[in-house]
Amino acid sequence: MLLGTILLAAFFAQIEVHIEGGAGWAANLPTWRIERHWLLDIFWGSRPMTGYHAWVFPFIALFFHFPAAFFWSWSWAIEARSIACIMLFWIVEDFLWFVFNPAFGLARFEPINVHWHKRWIMGAPVEYWIFLPVCGVLLWLSFRGAPVGPERE
Repeated sequence: MLLGTILLAAFFAQIEVHIEGGAGWAANLPTWRIERHWLLDIFWGSRPMTGYHAWVFPFIALFFHFPAAFFWSWSWAIEARSIACIMLFWIVEDFLWFVFNPAFGLARFEPINVHWHKRWIMGAPVEYWIFLPVCGVLLWLSFRGAPVGPERE
Protein backbone atom coordinates (compact mmCIF):
# COMPACT_ATOMS: atom_id res chain seq x y z
CA MET A 1 0.00 0.00 0.00
CA LEU A 2 2.73 2.48 0.96
CA LEU A 3 4.92 1.57 -2.01
CA GLY A 4 1.92 1.85 -4.33
CA THR A 5 1.11 5.29 -2.92
CA ILE A 6 4.73 6.41 -3.41
CA LEU A 7 4.74 5.06 -6.97
CA LEU A 8 1.49 6.91 -7.77
CA ALA A 9 3.00 10.08 -6.28
CA ALA A 10 6.12 9.70 -8.43
CA PHE A 11 4.05 9.32 -11.60
CA PHE A 12 1.82 12.27 -10.72
CA ALA A 13 4.88 14.40 -9.90
CA GLN A 14 6.17 13.70 -13.41
CA ILE A 15 2.76 14.64 -14.85
CA GLU A 16 2.79 17.93 -12.96
CA VAL A 17 6.37 18.70 -14.03
CA HIS A 18 5.21 18.37 -17.63
CA ILE A 19 2.07 20.43 -17.00
CA GLU A 20 3.59 23.23 -14.92
CA GLY A 21 7.19 23.29 -16.09
CA GLY A 22 9.29 25.55 -13.90
CA ALA A 23 6.31 27.62 -12.73
CA GLY A 24 4.99 25.84 -9.67
CA TRP A 25 1.55 26.09 -8.13
CA ALA A 26 -0.09 26.46 -11.54
CA ALA A 27 1.46 29.93 -11.91
CA ASN A 28 1.41 29.91 -15.73
CA LEU A 29 -1.63 27.73 -16.34
CA PRO A 30 -4.74 29.16 -18.01
CA THR A 31 -6.90 28.86 -14.90
CA TRP A 32 -8.64 31.12 -12.42
CA ARG A 33 -6.86 32.12 -9.20
CA ILE A 34 -7.91 33.47 -5.84
CA GLU A 35 -4.73 34.99 -4.47
CA ARG A 36 -5.85 36.08 -1.01
CA HIS A 37 -8.68 35.11 1.29
CA TRP A 38 -8.77 34.42 5.00
CA LEU A 39 -9.99 30.84 4.38
CA LEU A 40 -6.87 30.21 2.26
CA ASP A 41 -4.77 31.21 5.28
CA ILE A 42 -6.53 28.62 7.44
CA PHE A 43 -7.02 25.70 5.05
CA TRP A 44 -4.59 26.19 2.19
CA GLY A 45 -1.33 27.29 3.79
CA SER A 46 -1.86 30.85 2.45
CA ARG A 47 -1.38 29.55 -1.10
CA PRO A 48 -3.63 30.75 -3.91
CA MET A 49 -6.61 28.62 -4.84
CA THR A 50 -6.58 27.83 -8.54
CA GLY A 51 -9.04 26.13 -10.83
CA TYR A 52 -6.40 23.48 -11.46
CA HIS A 53 -6.08 22.66 -7.75
CA ALA A 54 -9.83 22.90 -7.19
CA TRP A 55 -10.19 19.90 -9.52
CA VAL A 56 -7.00 17.93 -8.91
CA PHE A 57 -7.28 17.73 -5.11
CA PRO A 58 -10.77 16.18 -5.04
CA PHE A 59 -9.78 13.93 -7.96
CA ILE A 60 -6.95 12.43 -5.92
CA ALA A 61 -9.20 12.13 -2.84
CA LEU A 62 -11.80 10.27 -4.91
CA PHE A 63 -9.06 8.10 -6.42
CA PHE A 64 -7.93 6.91 -3.00
CA HIS A 65 -11.52 6.31 -1.86
CA PHE A 66 -12.42 4.37 -5.01
CA PRO A 67 -11.47 0.89 -3.69
CA ALA A 68 -13.87 1.26 -0.74
CA ALA A 69 -16.62 2.44 -3.08
CA PHE A 70 -15.87 -0.29 -5.63
CA PHE A 71 -16.10 -3.04 -3.01
CA TRP A 72 -18.99 -1.28 -1.27
CA SER A 73 -16.96 -1.58 1.91
CA TRP A 74 -16.42 1.29 4.31
CA SER A 75 -15.15 1.44 7.87
CA TRP A 76 -13.28 3.90 10.02
CA ALA A 77 -10.13 1.85 9.43
CA ILE A 78 -10.54 2.09 5.65
CA GLU A 79 -11.20 5.83 5.94
CA ALA A 80 -8.10 6.31 8.11
CA ARG A 81 -5.99 4.42 5.55
CA SER A 82 -7.46 6.40 2.67
CA ILE A 83 -6.76 9.74 4.35
CA ALA A 84 -3.26 8.61 5.38
CA CYS A 85 -2.50 7.57 1.80
CA ILE A 86 -3.79 10.91 0.49
CA MET A 87 -1.51 12.77 2.92
CA LEU A 88 1.49 10.62 2.04
CA PHE A 89 0.72 10.96 -1.67
CA TRP A 90 0.72 14.78 -1.56
CA ILE A 91 3.88 15.05 0.54
CA VAL A 92 5.82 12.65 -1.68
CA GLU A 93 4.37 14.10 -4.89
CA ASP A 94 5.22 17.64 -3.84
CA PHE A 95 8.80 16.74 -2.90
CA LEU A 96 9.36 14.68 -6.04
CA TRP A 97 8.07 17.56 -8.17
CA PHE A 98 11.22 19.42 -7.11
CA VAL A 99 13.47 16.40 -7.52
CA PHE A 100 12.20 15.64 -11.06
CA ASN A 101 11.79 19.21 -12.25
CA PRO A 102 14.82 20.35 -14.28
CA ALA A 103 13.95 23.95 -13.41
CA PHE A 104 14.36 23.20 -9.68
CA GLY A 105 16.10 20.09 -8.37
CA LEU A 106 17.09 19.69 -4.74
CA ALA A 107 19.48 22.63 -4.94
CA ARG A 108 16.54 25.03 -5.31
CA PHE A 109 14.33 23.31 -2.72
CA GLU A 110 14.40 26.23 -0.30
CA PRO A 111 12.04 29.04 0.73
CA ILE A 112 13.65 31.70 -1.45
CA ASN A 113 12.84 29.71 -4.61
CA VAL A 114 9.54 28.16 -3.57
CA HIS A 115 7.21 31.08 -2.89
CA TRP A 116 4.04 28.94 -2.70
CA HIS A 117 5.27 27.18 0.46
CA LYS A 118 5.06 30.05 2.93
CA ARG A 119 6.33 28.37 6.10
CA TRP A 120 9.42 26.16 6.42
CA ILE A 121 10.96 24.24 9.32
CA MET A 122 14.25 22.30 9.24
CA GLY A 123 14.64 22.57 5.47
CA ALA A 124 11.13 21.51 4.44
CA PRO A 125 7.65 23.02 4.22
CA VAL A 126 5.87 22.90 7.57
CA GLU A 127 3.07 20.80 6.03
CA TYR A 128 5.52 17.91 5.59
CA TRP A 129 6.31 17.94 9.31
CA ILE A 130 2.64 18.16 10.29
CA PHE A 131 1.11 15.63 7.92
CA LEU A 132 3.77 12.87 8.02
CA PRO A 133 3.18 12.15 11.73
CA VAL A 134 -0.59 12.46 11.25
CA CYS A 135 -0.30 10.00 8.37
CA GLY A 136 1.65 7.61 10.61
CA VAL A 137 -0.91 7.83 13.41
CA LEU A 138 -3.80 7.23 11.01
CA LEU A 139 -2.05 4.19 9.53
CA TRP A 140 -1.27 2.83 12.98
CA LEU A 141 -4.88 3.30 14.07
CA SER A 142 -6.17 1.67 10.89
CA PHE A 143 -4.10 -1.48 11.43
CA ARG A 144 -4.87 -1.90 15.14
CA GLY A 145 -8.23 -3.62 14.73
CA ALA A 146 -9.79 -6.29 12.59
CA PRO A 147 -8.96 -6.76 8.92
CA VAL A 148 -10.64 -4.39 6.49
CA GLY A 149 -11.93 -4.90 2.99
CA PRO A 150 -13.68 -7.78 1.30
CA GLU A 151 -11.75 -10.44 3.25
CA ARG A 152 -13.39 -9.45 6.55
CA GLU A 153 -16.73 -11.03 5.66
